[in-house]
Amino acid sequence: MTTEQPTSADQATENPLEGHLDAREVEIVDLADVSAQEIIFRSIVVLMSAAAEKLGLSDEDPASSPRLDLDESRKLITALAGLVTGSAEHLGPQARVVRDGLQGLQRAFREASAYPDEPGEGPGEKFTGPVY
Repeated sequence: MTTEQPTSADQATENPLEGHLDAREVEIVDLADVSAQEIIFRSIVVLMSAAAEKLGLSDEDPASSPRLDLDESRKLITALAGLVTGSAEHLGPQARVVRDGLQGLQRAFREASAYPDEPGEGPGEKFTGPVY
């Protein structure tokens, strides 16, 4: 059994991932070049995606998902509701779709809860009003 050894010190310190982009580099943009509306939408997408993951919605059976974390999803949904409500006038024609997505997450949270909150007490409902 043979193992290949570097033939020089330069090769020994060579990074095998050199030339590949780091995931953190891909999203680096000059924020001055991005509109406020785009930044708001990106934030909404991140919060929605994270909340869906924490509700186990990416799994076939969300109730048995190892990612299910109601405490974390409550925080994310509440933050999302605050952002959506606070920026509604700037969302344009997509506002309806965003609000529908938020309500879907709020309903999914209610369904995942062993002891659902009273209407108006669920995650983000202080911003959006009761979700049934």
